[in-house]
Amino acid sequence: NALVKGNAPPPKKKVGSESEVKCRNVEECQEQAARAEDLRMQQEAERAASGPKPQVVGKTKFVDVIEDTPAPSDDGLRTAKDGDTVEVYFKILKIGKRSFDGLSGEGTVVFSRGYGLEDDEKVPGDRSFKFKLGDGEVIRALNDSVPGMAVGGLRRVSVLPQNGWEKNTKACDGGPGGSGTGGALKTDYVVVPTATMVEQEACFDKAKLPFPATYAQERRMAQRFDQSLIMEVRLVSVA
Repeated sequence: NALVKGNAPPPKKKVGSESEVKCRNVEECQEQAARAEDLRMQQEAERAASGPKPQVVGKTKFVDVIEDTPAPSDDGLRTAKDGDTVEVYFKILKIGKRSFDGLSGEGTVVFSRGYGLEDDEKVPGDRSFKFKLGDGEVIRALNDSVPGMAVGGLRRVSVLPQNGWEKNTKACDGGPGGSGTGGALKTDYVVVPTATMVEQEACFDKAKLPFPATYAQERRMAQRFDQSLIMEVRLVSVA
């Protein structure tokens, strides 16, 4: 047989293969996109089902992304418990379209501490957030989810508005999971009328910690605090 130099021809496509299926109009394209999205969501759910199981403490749901084995220390295992002073790195994430359970998928960072992102430090050199577990000034989602973590562990926490930065009043308790009369506006927006922004910000509890360190971060949070968010928390130390 003669040896011919050159590139091999591409493999022949099978007649009727999925790669040849093209939508012929807008409706068909929308249906195909919807089917593809349903399949992707099903695959995400299957992957999540085979991974770590979410836990619930109080009204806060969280899942271990990295569960480190506690290292021995002078006072036992380095695991956080109520009353401890802990140091954490965190990212507050706007939930993306791929999150089917409030914990999965990727999302846009609203503000953070310790991840080397834009405006990440409260002051130069201050890269972490330190607080006492059980402190009423700290959002409930963080107080609920950190106990039991080992140093080096990483958790993803679902932050409902009531467990985050929304004021605990009936007029404000209208976000996801809420039972109040307020908060009808839940749209993901970039620009909003000034009147709407002022009315909504009346429910934004700026006394809750952690809180954005810059004006830009605060404006992003003002647009997101009444939506479900994801908080990614890494435990740095326990005192």
